[in-house]
Amino acid sequence: MLLLMIESTGLYYYLISPQLQGTLIYAIGKNFHHHPWHGLNFWDLIQPFFMFIVGVSMYLSYQNRLKKGDSYEAIRKHILIRSLLLLFLGWWLYCMSHGRISFYFQNVLAQLAVTTLISFLIIRKPVLTQIIISIALLGISELLYRTFWIDGYNQPFVAGRNFGTWVDTLINGVDKDGFWASFNAIPTTAHTIWGVLAAKLLMGSKSQKRKLLVLVIAGIACLLIGYGLDPVTPIIKRIATSTFVFTSGGWTLLMLAFSFWVIDILQVRRGLIIFSAVGMNSLFIYLFFSVGGNTICNQIGLPFSKLVFSWAGELTVYIFASLIAAFLMWYLCYWMYKQRIFIKI
Repeated sequence: MLLLMIESTGLYYYLISPQLQGTLIYAIGKNFHHHPWHGLNFWDLIQPFFMFIVGVSMYLSYQNRLKKGDSYEAIRKHILIRSLLLLFLGWWLYCMSHGRISFYFQNVLAQLAVTTLISFLIIRKPVLTQIIISIALLGISELLYRTFWIDGYNQPFVAGRNFGTWVDTLINGVDKDGFWASFNAIPTTAHTIWGVLAAKLLMGSKSQKRKLLVLVIAGIACLLIGYGLDPVTPIIKRIATSTFVFTSGGWTLLMLAFSFWVIDILQVRRGLIIFSAVGMNSLFIYLFFSVGGNTICNQIGLPFSKLVFSWAGELTVYIFASLIAAFLMWYLCYWMYKQRIFIKI
């Protein structure tokens, strides 16, 4: 969420400005943008990280509520309401940004509405059952893309000519610029299910070293499957192919393993407030910059940046204006964190 917040300031676009081409900054900046189609950049991992950590936090919250005496039925009702709200918010953010009513569900909030609900409905199932269901969702997606027969949408891995695009034509929400598919919510549900399973592991009775080993092995196995099958099914984030889900899921598991090793095993916790302040109000800050809060912060920072950095050129001015805007949004989250103000649904 911190990286998404920074993205909203426009910083990543400045990093790939033509005058920086051929530099290390440009190479780094390219990785903060989605891959055009077949391939994987760092930025393509952000949504899987998000989907995964929602599964982790949902299971932790679920267990905490059970300990407090809440019934499964009450929690299920809450999850259903939350999913409907996320679906509405994701849809309405698109309507606001485009100034018209359109049933567009490629937004991350709308995707989370689906993945959260499905993952919760099987949260009490055995681990093996949940793994089988997650893989079955990938298999169903793979089958639909490969066997869809309607002319014009029967090329599974061609942008705008696949099953995912056909689904979006039915709900009047075709994304002709990025070719993102609403149907992505089905295969990427695997990320949220795997997050639930990771939380079960972390809350279990195994030793810390054993937990770390399981996370690392699972992450490496997913990477081997994803990259290994890339010649058969290309890694494409924009339609969430099965190989993309496995590959990104592998990196996500390894990132959790790294965090678990550093924070829980080595007990290195200095500076975590930088992330916690934003993470504890992730929904708030996402909505804040999505409805124009980022623009306000940029407008606040630009005059100061011009005053100090105008001698270094226009690009430098805008880069530092973005950094100021990012700091202002972070500080807003930090202030809310200190005041114990948390926006949740």
